[in-house]
Amino acid sequence: MKLQQLRHFLFVVEEGGFRAAANRASRSQAALSASIKELEKTLGQHLFEIGNKATLTPFGESCVPKIQQFLSVYQVLEDDLQAISSGNKGKIRIASVPSLVTKLLPSVLVAYSKKHPEIEIVLIDDNAVGVANRLLTGEVDLALGNCMSIDEKEINFTLLISDPIGVVCLKSNELNLLQKKDELTQAHGLKWQQLLMQPFIYNGTCRLLENTPAEALNRKARYTVENITSLFSLLRNDLGVTTLPKLAFPSNEPELIWINLLDPSLNRQIGIFKLADKSISPPAQAFYELCIAYVQENYLL
Repeated sequence: MKLQQLRHFLFVVEEGGFRAAANRASRSQAALSASIKELEKTLGQHLFEIGNKATLTPFGESCVPKIQQFLSVYQVLEDDLQAISSGNKGKIRIASVPSLVTKLLPSVLVAYSKKHPEIEIVLIDDNAVGVANRLLTGEVDLALGNCMSIDEKEINFTLLISDPIGVVCLKSNELNLLQKKDELTQAHGLKWQQLLMQPFIYNGTCRLLENTPAEALNRKARYTVENITSLFSLLRNDLGVTTLPKLAFPSNEPELIWINLLDPSLNRQIGIFKLADKSISPPAQAFYELCIAYVQENYLL
């Protein structure tokens, strides 16, 4: 029993005759008749009365609603699969570092949702290591962050933004006063040695200081905090200072300030990445390409 045969049968029922059904099917009347006869042979019963080919037999009448239901379900399936293939339906899972969730991703998601309104998006925020692990274990389709902890052979990484590292402290902190004085000499920032006079708070992004002279700050850290909310609570209570990428610093922060770190001058390389040895779904591929294009058009590296 072939799908085409079922469609031909319904064409005859809906058009009220073989000639009109043949025109609708863009087939000759003989070819359409042969298709119906093959279907009857498969089913072992006549679908139309002998001598009056447009009149259904009782068996044929009982077949009509069942075949209509089947073809309707099949059409929905076909439409859904084509929509998924074109990237217009489905689900994508994305892991991202929190700073991108608050600053970059919302704009990208707005642009993506306008083009693909029926795609379900699952967004998971995690630190850089967690984002990488979620990608490697297959929990997510795409990841956004810096890929310091991933072997380059395992991923395809595309750079999106070069995010400068700076010092974060209270606006009333003497470091802020120092850098304001330095502005008069066009320094516009701080050197890592100037942070040694302050209690240092280690957070996940401080890994970026490793293999630089500023790694000494990590070794002398008084506090270690992974959660960004806890980190800002300690900073606001004047328990120390820390370093953060600029994108991780909240906009319009009333109490704290981000100051450029001059020495060493460091940047977090933020990008979007996927597994190198595994293809992703059409909706995920569409997001991947849109994200890269959007950042290239709207952000300066």
